[in-house]
Amino acid sequence: MLFRSNFIYDIQDALTPGEKLPLQAWALKTAQERQSKDDPEALCLPTGVPRRDPYPTKIIQTDKVVVILYEGNIHSFRQIFMDGRPHPEDPDPTWWGHSIGHWEKDTFVVESNGFNDKTWIDAIGHPHGEKLRLTERYHRRDFGHIELQLTVNDPDWYEKPWSVTLLLEMTPDNELLEDVCLENERDWVHMK
Repeated sequence: MLFRSNFIYDIQDALTPGEKLPLQAWALKTAQERQSKDDPEALCLPTGVPRRDPYPTKIIQTDKVVVILYEGNIHSFRQIFMDGRPHPEDPDPTWWGHSIGHWEKDTFVVESNGFNDKTWIDAIGHPHGEKLRLTERYHRRDFGHIELQLTVNDPDWYEKPWSVTLLLEMTPDNELLEDVCLENERDWVHMK
């Protein structure tokens, strides 16, 4: 199945009205100092999760692993292990982290850790660190839509865990297109 999510430029826009991102006081300064030229995606690096960009994703499910293929950026993929394994005790930090999944009735729940601190939560640069713990809850509300609840827990950067709910929309009769970030790249000189 191929899905496209709403593009989240600023994750605060997805919060409940009146709610504020619970950034640690010093972390707000880091977020404000970041500029688009520092964006990992603009540098053709993986976007990581929980960031949601406008590119389609394809979800492939087997008994032992769910694989998510990402069209944009660098044709990345992510593995969500379904075979009952635990997270590694001391994971090597990676762009996509280590993910394990299970079903709770009709909701697919993914718990991830082991992230490096090189990705952003959104396009404006909200940070996270290597202590990030991410919980994703995928609930198919009807044939063409999945509600995705993201819960971010990162005590180094945020005062408390916080959640947003996004909508993924199925795009039938489509396939992932080849997208090579550096091919014909002409914008980098303008971002320096």
